Amino acid sequence: MRTTRRDFLKKTSIYSAGILAAPALASSRPLAGPNYGLQLYTVRDAMAKDPAGTLAKVAAIGYNSLEGATYNSGDEKFYGMDARTFAGVLKKNGQVMRSCHYRYGEDSKGALLTNGVFNGTILHDWDRAVEDAHKLGLQYMICAWLSESERGTLDHYKKMAHDFNIAGEKCKKAGIQFCHHNHNFEFAAQGGVYPYDILLKNTDPNLVKMELDLYWATFAGQDPVKIFEAHPGRFPLWHLKDIRKTPDHDTAEVGSGTVDFKRIFKYKATAGMKYWFVEQDHTLGSPFDSITKSLAYIKQNLV
Repeated sequence: MRTTRRDFLKKTSIYSAGILAAPALASSRPLAGPNYGLQLYTVRDAMAKDPAGTLAKVAAIGYNSLEGATYNSGDEKFYGMDARTFAGVLKKNGQVMRSCHYRYGEDSKGALLTNGVFNGTILHDWDRAVEDAHKLGLQYMICAWLSESERGTLDHYKKMAHDFNIAGEKCKKAGIQFCHHNHNFEFAAQGGVYPYDILLKNTDPNLVKMELDLYWATFAGQDPVKIFEAHPGRFPLWHLKDIRKTPDHDTAEVGSGTVDFKRIFKYKATAGMKYWFVEQDHTLGSPFDSITKSLAYIKQNLV
């Protein structure tokens, strides 16, 4: 049975009142200077061992605007800390957490389960996830990645778009914007149609926006500028990582590969870009060296 917008609003009226009554911890407070963003997946191993020390090291490099890579399903914590504790660590380092990545939740393989479901995801216990995001002061909640079993047919992507609209409505009630982060598989055509276009066309532009990963879009043979022009204002968040000039075309430091960032940045207003985050899935050496190189290029050439 499909949930109508009217049914949804009736069911969430008490929920939304409770969330808005809970004060945010001002993680998304304005910064004094420019925002230099990092997706913490790049330093995931270090974050797993010493999150507080890693955040301090990232701050020393110059990153003050962050995007979380994980929200632990089951215990609903940010890198092992509740929202208040984590916000305190960020404040100490002069950092803000703009956004965080979440899972769709249809595939529970490898997940931490509670009562047999993949909690803290769009499909399971999303209310709690939104509540904790509001407490932390997040501005964006992002569907990060779809497992192979979650991709499916175009009809399944339409069902996913419906779920995104509901998730986005809940986010909106908490003062948060819902987004979807792409990889390359959303640009694998089915009958001449891209799943990415299905998501764009079947979601409410006010409830569901996009975090365009410039690497994955370019890797898939797409032109980010044309995507922006086709859907202006829909892309408040970008991921910056380059395509390595090697046969494997792996991720590389910004400015060292084949992505034309200078051209793309000329269209940030068309895209509606608010924040960008450096992300590098794999590094040849220390990820801290890589994010240092990326930030140096960005400061000199892009912002």
